[in-house]
This record gives sequence, C-alpha cells and structure tokens, in this order.
Amino acid sequence: MTATSQPIRARRASFFADMTAISMRALRGALRDPEAIIPPIFIGAFFFAINVGSLQTVAESAAPGFDYKAFQLPTALVLTVTGLTRALALVLDIQNGYFDKLTLSPARRSALLLGHMFADFVLAMFLTLAVTIVAIVAGVRFETGLLGILGLMVVAGLWSVAYAGVPYALALKTGNPTVVNQSFLIFFPFAFLTSALVPEDALTGWLATVAKFNPVTYLLRGMRSIVSEGWVLVPMLQALAAISFIGLFAHFAAFAALRGRTHR
Repeated sequence: MTATSQPIRARRASFFADMTAISMRALRGALRDPEAIIPPIFIGAFFFAINVGSLQTVAESAAPGFDYKAFQLPTALVLTVTGLTRALALVLDIQNGYFDKLTLSPARRSALLLGHMFADFVLAMFLTLAVTIVAIVAGVRFETGLLGILGLMVVAGLWSVAYAGVPYALALKTGNPTVVNQSFLIFFPFAFLTSALVPEDALTGWLATVAKFNPVTYLLRGMRSIVSEGWVLVPMLQALAAISFIGLFAHFAAFAALRGRTHR
C-alpha cells in the first residue's frame, strides 16, 4: 500500500442483508428446536377439539345453522401463535455474549430485532396452516376458499408479530428466560375476556362490556369473517386495527428495550 492509497475497509451491508441474515439464523434455530414448534400446534389443536367437543351441541342447538367448528378455529389459531417468538433464543444470545458481538458489528441495530420478528411471522404462518389443516379434516369449510386460508395465515402471522413485542421487550430488558416464559400469561385476560367461546351477542353483564373494549374481540371477528362470511371489509379492517393497536405499544416497548441494551 502506497502512502497515497486509501485503507481497505469492508463495505457495510444493506439493511435487507442484515435482516435476512438474522432471520435465517433464527429460522434455522427454530428448525433445530422442535420443542418450540410442536407444543403450540398441540395447544391449538387441543383447544379446538375440547371446545368443539364440549360446546358444539349447545351452541348449534341454540342457533340452527351456526357452524361452531368454523367459529372456534380463529380462537385456536390465536392461542397457537400468540407468544410464538424467538425471544428465548435472544435471551441465550444475551447470556452467552453473542448479542454483544452483534452490537459491535456494523449490523443495524433495528435489524437485530426485526430479523427475529420476520422469522416469527414465517413460523406463525406455518403453525396456522398446520392447525387449519386439522380443522379442515374435522369438517371446517372456508367461504373464501384457498385464498381465505392464505389470508387467515397472514392475519395470524401479523398478530403473532404484533404481540411478540411483549416477550422481546422483556428479553431485552431483563435477559431472564423465566420472565420471557411467563410473558404469555399477560395474554390470558385478552384471550378469554372476549368472544373466544361464544358469539358476542351471547355475552352478558360485565363480560359483554369488557369484550367490547378488548382488541382480541375484533381480531377474532375479522378472522371469523374470512372463514364463515367471505371477504367482508369492515371486520377485516377492525382486525387490522386491533393488530396495529397492540403492535404499536408492544413494539414501542421492544425497541425502547433494544435502545437501552445497546447503549449500555
């Protein structure tokens, strides 16, 4: 190298390349970690079978023509994909020092989190398809056909990523796997203080009031419209609004925790 030549420096990769590298690593880790994939599928299929087996006769006798299996599928899917994240893997990266190495690299800080979230979106779509196939075998039929199945997968994936901000915020803030594992408990009031088991017009008293203000009510309404009603604009927009509402607060917390950890 002559005195006038410039030093050789590595060219910084694009944001897309950073995010792709992180997401592919997260997906490979998920494939090597079947205990992170199989239990959510079992939970969704289990709740679908139990709820249909215990309430189908009562629900359909009270409302002739009502398809309770189709009604219960979105509930099963929400229980399947909520809290489905690679946040535990992120905690392990924090504990073994790998996350610190990434923060010292030229990789963009936001890609460290968004890459994991994209992997979560792909996994949620896969799990949604698996539970949906179980429901179709059980007799559920889509008014929107194959395109509706894809639409349901996308909505479930978006919801999974929206709520994923909660466990990622806890992972980055605490670096504690026990706290991350317990983050799903935060969702339980959202899951069952809503029309998860019976239609909204069957709810009474305080539960009807709470369900009216629960974002999950509108998420379920939109998903059920895809299965049983067709492409109805208003329920779909309500579902997307509910996802955006939860995602706004959860992701704000997650990126705030990311900034706090990278600044340490």
